[in-house]
Amino acid sequence: MQPSGHRLRDIEHHPLLAENDNYDSSSSSSSEVDVADRVWFIRDGCGMVCAVMTWLLVVYADFVVTFVMLLPSKDFWYSVVNGVIFNCLAVLALSSHLRTMLTDPGAVPKGNATKEYLESLQLKPGEVIYKCPKCCCIKPERAHHCSICKRCIRKMDHHCPWVNNCVGEKNQRFFVLFTMYIALSSVHALILCGLQFISCVRGQWTECSGFSPPVTVALVTFLCLEGLLFFTFTAVMFGTQIHSICNDETEIERLKSEKPTWERRLRWEGMKSVFGGPPSLLWMNPFVGFRFRRLQFRPRRGGPEFSV
Repeated sequence: MQPSGHRLRDIEHHPLLAENDNYDSSSSSSSEVDVADRVWFIRDGCGMVCAVMTWLLVVYADFVVTFVMLLPSKDFWYSVVNGVIFNCLAVLALSSHLRTMLTDPGAVPKGNATKEYLESLQLKPGEVIYKCPKCCCIKPERAHHCSICKRCIRKMDHHCPWVNNCVGEKNQRFFVLFTMYIALSSVHALILCGLQFISCVRGQWTECSGFSPPVTVALVTFLCLEGLLFFTFTAVMFGTQIHSICNDETEIERLKSEKPTWERRLRWEGMKSVFGGPPSLLWMNPFVGFRFRRLQFRPRRGGPEFSV
């Protein structure tokens, strides 16, 4: 077996190390130890605006469904059943959105392209690995650099501004749940809007809602448009995500037509790897693995993310 110095020379032929890589390996190891105690958040202006808009639109839909359509209804059980269903879907959708936005998508530690780290990998002679010149890290297989997160992300599918985060190895399941619950709540809202219009046309407009007829029409019409747009977008995203998971191919890999160098996990094996374990109702639960974290503000350099 060749000594580590010779092995490093073989690696250095594929410019992995730069002379100005003054990264502190001790700080890297300490940051990896407590990564589970930090909340991931990307400080991107566009992403934060889109995330806030998503929440406001869901809250608007909940307001219209609850106060414009259900509470004025004379059918008590109709109001209760539909109110519980819609609000549960809204809570699950927003919870999935939060988990997607605040979960580390699989970021590779910055600046780990050091000789000490390479020696710890115990690489075989002639083995080729790659260094990202932007975040100075050793890129694992299937990792791609995100220009917004300023990090290399394992199994990066895409960066979604609506969740202000990348969709990657560790948060893809929450993104899938987010698109699913938004699509379901949009369908439910569209059905309620249709029933509301029928009820108002057959009866008196002044009796079918606590608001004036023009205001009721405006609120319900905007909710219909919102529901159609949300359903179209999230249904397409949900379908593409399930297709990518079942084929074990990210959107970036599909667009780049990258030939797979890994052993693919097809269909149920891919679903199990993303959602964890055999099929169960836990797959539908965005609260799985959630725990409250202690607030510890830590300044970070070299990237737009911060952690608490």
